[in-house]
Amino acid sequence: MTEKECEHHHDEDEKMRRRIGAAVLGLLAAGLFVVFLVWAILHPHGPRFVLQDATIYAFNISQPNFLTSNLQVTLSSRNPNDKIGIFYDRLDIYASYRNQQVTLATLLPATYQGHLDVTVWSPFLYGTSVPVAPYFSPALSQDLTAGMVLLNIKIDGWVRWKVGTWISGRYRLHVNCPAYITLAGHFSGEGPAVKYQLVQRCGVDV
Repeated sequence: MTEKECEHHHDEDEKMRRRIGAAVLGLLAAGLFVVFLVWAILHPHGPRFVLQDATIYAFNISQPNFLTSNLQVTLSSRNPNDKIGIFYDRLDIYASYRNQQVTLATLLPATYQGHLDVTVWSPFLYGTSVPVAPYFSPALSQDLTAGMVLLNIKIDGWVRWKVGTWISGRYRLHVNCPAYITLAGHFSGEGPAVKYQLVQRCGVDV
């Protein structure tokens, strides 16, 4: 084979590689466009969380500034999408009072939520002798005197969306459920539990 023929053969191979590369890139671009188009048309909505009830077993403060809380909450999550499923990869739930976490985080089981499905959890939340800010004791006394305490049941976690066989990357999920509890005096672990029917819609940020 002459030098000219070798150069021609090399040029043909280079053109073929470029065509194959362009075809692959074109297919990838078309696939991404289809996924984006489906995503834009379906426009997924975040899950809807509702705090159904809360049972208080203990909620009292002792000197010097230690809070003990023991409660069980029931909350539900509804997938409002009729064509998109939701994977809950990891959900940590805990109670907060006056912007301070007062219980340990409880891990909710990972689950998949189909179209328009509802999932219900009833976790226990514990916090024994949790150190709190110095202003907690007078603030809690004021709330107890007023007869109402605002607890916030919060969830931090990750979700993924499922459209057909396609599954998205992970998205951060923040849920905040205000729980207005009417308390009179101090609870102790030895006293009777008090259950509150709340049916309070939660704020959700995805």
